[in-house]
Formats: sequence, C-alpha cells, structure tokens
Amino acid sequence: MKELIVKKNDAGQRLDRFVGKAVPLLPESLLQKYIRLKRIKLNGKGAKRDTHLNEGDLLQLYINDEFFEKPREENAYLKVGTPRLSIVYEDENILLADKKPGVLCHSAGVWDYNTLIANIQAYLAQKGEWRPREENAFAPALCNRIDRNTGGIVIAAKNAEALRILNDKIRDREIEKYYLCAVQGRPKPAEGRLENYLFKDASRNQVYIKQKSEPGARTAVTEYRTLCSSGKLSLVECRLLTGRTHQIRAQMAWAGWPLLGDGKYGSERFNKGFDEKGQALYSYRLVFDFPTDAGILQYLKGREFRVEKIDFVEKYFPDHRIDGQRG
Repeated sequence: MKELIVKKNDAGQRLDRFVGKAVPLLPESLLQKYIRLKRIKLNGKGAKRDTHLNEGDLLQLYINDEFFEKPREENAYLKVGTPRLSIVYEDENILLADKKPGVLCHSAGVWDYNTLIANIQAYLAQKGEWRPREENAFAPALCNRIDRNTGGIVIAAKNAEALRILNDKIRDREIEKYYLCAVQGRPKPAEGRLENYLFKDASRNQVYIKQKSEPGARTAVTEYRTLCSSGKLSLVECRLLTGRTHQIRAQMAWAGWPLLGDGKYGSERFNKGFDEKGQALYSYRLVFDFPTDAGILQYLKGREFRVEKIDFVEKYFPDHRIDGQRG
C-alpha cells in the first residue's frame, strides 16, 4: 500500500486522472477497476472516479508494488491492459505475430507501451507462461524486427534456449523470409535478382545504392518475381538473401519499380494518385529451412507460415489469393 498527499499544484484534478499520472504503469482498465473496488481510497473512504481532489487530501493506493516502478521498456508490458496481437502461430517455445503497419517492434527513443514486444510480454504474463518476478534475467524477446510502417511476421522466443537457437538460425540464413510489395509499373524481367551495395546514411536514416564496393557499403541481394499486375501496379514477391536496412525499398526503386506509398524512396507524384499512408510492403511468409540441427526447435524444420490477409493486396489485387498454411 502506498500513500500520496495531494499538493497545491495537483488540487482540482479528477481522482482517476491524478492516479493515472502518479502511477503511469497502471493500465486504465485496472485503474477504473481498483476505484470501483475501493482499492483506491480518498481520505480513508472509497470515492468516485470523477471526484475532484483538494490540497491535503490523502490517497491510499492498494496496488501491487511493480506498478510503482519507473517506466522503462523492460516493464512497459505492465501498462498493457488487453494485449493487441494477431497471432499466426504459437507453441511452448515460440510465437509468430503478424505485426501491423504503424506498430513499433520496440520503443524508439521515448517510453512506449504500444509496442509489439510489450503486447507479447503482457500476453504471456497474463496467461501465466512468463512469470517475470520469478526470472533472474530472461524476458520473452523478438528475434527479428520490421520497420514501423511495414507489416509482417515477427518471431518471438518464449525461453532462453529458443532465443539462442533462433538467433543462430537467422544469422546463418536458415530461416527464409519472403515479402509482398505493390510496385509502380511492371518489372522487366518479370523475375530476377538484384545485387549491389547499400550505403547507409545514419543521420538521415536512408540508404543509397552503390554499384561497386566502397567503404561503409554492404552487399545486398534480393530475388524477386512478379505475381500479377493490375492497372499501374504490380504485385511482387521478394526473397531476402541479405537483411539490410530498407533493402527492398531502395533496390526496387533503384531498378525503376518504387513501392507504392513509399515517401522516402518512391515517387511522390505517383503516390498522390493513391490513398496510402505507408509503403505497400509486407513480410508475409516464413519458412524454417534448418539444414542443420535445431535442438528443441527441430520440429519446426520444413514448416511454413503465412499471414492470411494483407490490406493492399485485397485493395489493388482482389483476384490474387494468398495461399498458404499454418504449419
């Protein structure tokens, strides 16, 4: 139990709003529930959420200690009320989440609990599969990341052994990742391989294509094939053989087929004709290839997973079906 005394600068605020600011890790749903259950008392008594506070009022908060911690990424899951997740696959070792465009994998610079990892950790904690107070160091973690405005499958490890194995498999290119993108025009040839060098300007968060190797530039290889075309757009599947920042976006634009809605590498003039807020790019397919032993994850060898729905595919290529299986 914690006690708070309302000071002059806090007087006049509603009870629920004051507590929400004083205990930032407490989810809104729990805050309202605790007020109803009188686990938050005002001057020794229960009070309504819209009660206005006066200077000198005493608040008694019968709330678990962890909610009083200083907010940071490691405890952001506590703020999540009902986790918002689209789960492609889950077992005792891993979880495959379909990250939607606009969602961050991790917080970026400032504290944020609306991230994919916070929602996954909250989901596992609320199910009782992860008990953070009983762990010395481990927390469920993401094994790959996707840009904020790109959607697709992200792998989360539920235990330390799975995390180690998955990190090794990703490093050794034993997990195949395929993307779908809507591009301007019709790629010629219809399928092929883009291989060049990417130089990253960290200050601008932008990469540049180089035809020859030079200091700071890294090899980038993408295989692509056109699945169908409609009007001014083509639907293209890309397979990453390397995993560089903005690789598909930069390479496709360099080849003359910029991604629809890409404000950084695409055509602003072309994009004005479409109502898109971000690049039409989705990491839609994942294959666990595993040519070498995968330990406790060996059962995943050869299995393939895909997302079932992609908005830009349904919008611009309604006759194309994303066939696949859940493993």
